Amino acid sequence: MKVSTLDKVLYPDNGVTKGDMLVHYLAVAEAMLPHLHGRPLTMRRYPHGISTEGFFQKDTSGHFPEWIETVDVPHRRSEGSIQYVVCDDAASLLYLANLGTIEYHIWTATTADLDRPDRLVMDLDPPDGVTVAELRSVARRARDLFTDAGLTPYLQATGGRGFHVVAPLDRGGDYRFVRDLAGDLADRLAADDPDRLTTAQRKNRRGDRIFLDVNRNGRSQTFIAPYSLRARPGATVATPLNWSELSRTDPDTFTIASIRRRLARKSDPWSGMDAHAASPHAVRERLDSWR
Repeated sequence: MKVSTLDKVLYPDNGVTKGDMLVHYLAVAEAMLPHLHGRPLTMRRYPHGISTEGFFQKDTSGHFPEWIETVDVPHRRSEGSIQYVVCDDAASLLYLANLGTIEYHIWTATTADLDRPDRLVMDLDPPDGVTVAELRSVARRARDLFTDAGLTPYLQATGGRGFHVVAPLDRGGDYRFVRDLAGDLADRLAADDPDRLTTAQRKNRRGDRIFLDVNRNGRSQTFIAPYSLRARPGATVATPLNWSELSRTDPDTFTIASIRRRLARKSDPWSGMDAHAASPHAVRERLDSWR
């Protein structure tokens, strides 16, 4: 594969170059690719580095080489479709990185059934001033609620401000069903602590409370892929965690400089998560029984 401008600085604060980014994605490919496999991908590209305005790209528009796998997703309310990239191998991962793709955002469903998600995602989105200790406490409460509801919760440090709590599903429900289920979980969590937590969609209604964001469960919505770099100072990395690591890990603990050391000594905490896929209908029945 032909690569270019390897010495271009993408992160001015610490001098991380495009070449460094390509090495990162080659190094994490083995752990990252299972989480990308079969999932339509939205790319966040910064060809000139994070100090410039980047852009999101969904449609490949037919300009990508034939060996890059794609999937056509019909528009819901109009004719035509969007041709998404599906990044299933290291060559595709590096090709996209060479285009300046810093962030990889993935669907909650795969090409096996694009209409039925196999992930449920709750994003813990804190405002300024919230301590990491408080955010960790909310993550644990989300974990306990997921578990009581019959889900197996997994944790991700997003590389940004918050954490993701993610549960695998058996594709038993469509987007509306899963979105409503996630919304009810968030509402129940927020109702137990309305002074600290909110599900309000409008920012001006959230105040200084942590937003329990479940919007990523809608059709064509995405969440940051495990081991993706973030377009943030420090070149942070979205990183799956064991729950036992939460007490000593911040959302932005892992960086391009540290993630390879982590993977050298520790296997991916999300590997094998599909073996714990839950039925969303069974979860709904359990939630309804609590009323």
